[in-house]
This record gives sequence, C-alpha cells and structure tokens, in this order.
Amino acid sequence: MYKIFLIGIAGSLGTLSRYWLSGWADQWWGGTFPFGTLIVNATGCLAIGFLFHATEEKYLVDPVVRSAALVGFLGGFTTFSSFAVQSFSLLRDGEILLASANILLSNFAGLILVWAGYVIARTV
Repeated sequence: MYKIFLIGIAGSLGTLSRYWLSGWADQWWGGTFPFGTLIVNATGCLAIGFLFHATEEKYLVDPVVRSAALVGFLGGFTTFSSFAVQSFSLLRDGEILLASANILLSNFAGLILVWAGYVIARTV
C-alpha cells in the first residue's frame, strides 16, 4: 500500500510539473508548434535515462523509491519517456526487431487511433 501511495503522490507531482513546464514553454515561445510538449518529452527522456541507469546499475536505491521516481513522477510527467526507455532497453539488449516494432506500432497506432477517436466523436 505504501508503494502505491508514493507512486500516486509522485505521479501527481509529475503531472503538475508537466502542466507548469509545458504552459511556461508555450507562453515563452508561443506559435503553433507544441514547444511545451517537446520540452516536457525531451526533459523526461533525459531524466528517465539518467535515473534508469543510476537506480538500476550504479547506485543502490530502494525499489519503492525507484518506482515512485520512474513510474510515478516521470509517468505523470510524460509517458513518452517510458516509451523511450523501453525502446532503448530493447535496442540495448539487441532486440532490434522488437524495438523497431515498438517504435513504429506505438507511433502509427497512436496517430491512427487519435484519428479514429476524432472521427467517432464527430459522428456521435
């Protein structure tokens, strides 16, 4: 129960951080390009890459704290970082076909399903 509680708190903090950073970046640069989302995804990927290595291979960290940071905070901050670290892990482990499938399917399926949801909402 403690682990779930910490993941929930960290997830809330990640979500609020994403909202703040994305809003700040969009106000700063404005325009039609989603700079806020790009900055959130980029910083989330940098953070998850660092913490993934630091907590798994380099430093001894309580697994509950690791889950709170990686799943909770960064999961709330950006799920793109989870997608990126999973794809990276597959590549690192030599699973090039699986990594490629994950990258292609996630992106293409995501775009197709956004379109499908949009079409369904338009027709309802």
